Amino acid sequence: MNQNEGLIASLQACGHRITQQRRVLLKVLEESQEHLDAEALYERARERMPQISLATVYRTLAMLKRMGLVAEHSLGEPHGHFEAVQAGRHYHFTCLGCGEVIEFDAPQVDETVRELATRGGLEIVEVHFFLTGYCVRCRKERDG
Repeated sequence: MNQNEGLIASLQACGHRITQQRRVLLKVLEESQEHLDAEALYERARERMPQISLATVYRTLAMLKRMGLVAEHSLGEPHGHFEAVQAGRHYHFTCLGCGEVIEFDAPQVDETVRELATRGGLEIVEVHFFLTGYCVRCRKERDG
């Protein structure tokens, strides 16, 4: 089962209808190698389904987010960027120069969170670990 089929199965299991608009949005999210904001998702979805509305995009993103199927990240901007939730936690570095987003694993962060939860008897629901700086290309351009 690919990621798109898994998302569709999750929606069906929760009693949600699988409309053509939802199929298109899920497919765009699955195929994207980027973290799309709602406007970019809308534009890409319109290439496949010109009649889709921006309101449908926002409603679908809100539903997918409530269900835990889509994650929203700020990535240093006032609006959210979205990606389909993947197995395992990962983190983001955003270049302040070109805006490139680099995903990375950080087992040390995960271990620290587990240790903190265990030691303090905490239930940690969400972790935000977000890095900004300059990528190699922008550093070279900036530093000359």
